Amino acid sequence: MTEREKYAPGPAAGASVDKAVHEDGEKWALVVVRELRHPPEMVWQALTDPAQLSEWAPFDADRNLAAVGPVKLSTVGTPTPQVSESTVTRAEAPRRLEHSWAGNELRWELEALNRGGGTRLRLWIAIDRRFIAWGAAGWHICFDVLERLLADEPMGRIAGPEAMKIDGWQRLTAEYAKQFAAETSGGASNDANSSVET
Repeated sequence: MTEREKYAPGPAAGASVDKAVHEDGEKWALVVVRELRHPPEMVWQALTDPAQLSEWAPFDADRNLAAVGPVKLSTVGTPTPQVSESTVTRAEAPRRLEHSWAGNELRWELEALNRGGGTRLRLWIAIDRRFIAWGAAGWHICFDVLERLLADEPMGRIAGPEAMKIDGWQRLTAEYAKQFAAETSGGASNDANSSVET
């Protein structure tokens, strides 16, 4: 059995929603935070290099994302090709990356951790509120795959329909749905700014 076949996502952790970001209420900002054992420079390469993106991200890029300007991002796992004419609007290596993808804005922040030379990676992305738990689960799995790639233990991209086939998908989306229902109704919130150990 391969590492990919043995993979199952851990419990829902490190994600929150910000409902106030979009006034129409249809899209909420999903914030996903993960502490990685690798330095910001290494994480930056994984966020910007097309070859590395193709190992973990839910999209492929036609060029390196480390420079501002137009880029084509192709969503993986769709029945027909979905290529987004996107734009990198900010690229400050190795701290901040902002770009569009499929009509949404993504903001990545990398913060060096004082202990052990790791990185706190934060992703903000606007997602239709009806699919926020699926988005959180999908990015959770992508970040797990990213961690393995950075540790030189690649297991191959798991995104889109492939993510929904893995053991633990249903549980993970249900956990995020429950968590976000509590957050958006004024209940207890999981603090996405706290440490997330995996």
